[in-house]
Amino acid sequence: MNIELMASMMCADYRNLEREVRSLDEGGIDSFHIDIMDGRYVTNFAMSLNDLRCIRSLTDKPLDVHLMVEHPINTIDIFTRSLREGDTIYIHPEAEYHPSTTLQRIIDAGITPGIAINPGTSIENVRMMLRIVKKVLVMSVNPGNAAQMFLPYVREKYDQLLELKDGMDFDIYWDGACGSDKIIEYAPLGVKGFVLGTTLLFGKGREYGETLRTVRELVKKI
Repeated sequence: MNIELMASMMCADYRNLEREVRSLDEGGIDSFHIDIMDGRYVTNFAMSLNDLRCIRSLTDKPLDVHLMVEHPINTIDIFTRSLREGDTIYIHPEAEYHPSTTLQRIIDAGITPGIAINPGTSIENVRMMLRIVKKVLVMSVNPGNAAQMFLPYVREKYDQLLELKDGMDFDIYWDGACGSDKIIEYAPLGVKGFVLGTTLLFGKGREYGETLRTVRELVKKI
């Protein structure tokens, strides 16, 4: 069973970002998850374009850029120009008047298109977009801050997407409050990747490689 483990870089130690990136890279992380927040779509500010460019220059691993910004169509070209083939951009459909237009701009730039679905967003509201994206990032916490509690009602959303994913050709990714228990439960069901933050990866006093190896061994035993 192949799963993707993604590092939530807003949780990294910014006293030495280069060291963090290299430690995660050497430890076996699959990709780097970059949360861009504008203080408007969510009430927090997080990573910047310069952070993205710095990380892009330090690793050959893919970047997953999660835009929590209002009207990403206005700035999408800035982000696509800073990325390369194999990288992903997720937008929130609620943040855009015409989200399919923004997704097409991402596709035209050669970047993998994705949508992020908030806990309060129904699958029916985004169903048509599932036909044009390759990745669906399901928020199991409300967007904007790390270290939040898992919202149990989101399980229904995962169940619905798991029934649709093969017919619509997209992969499902977990974001928020992701511990080993969630990976063990949902990886066998078909969730492809998991964003790891303070619940499992950062601030635990363990080498990143050790944590990542432990998770992969747990999945192998299922």
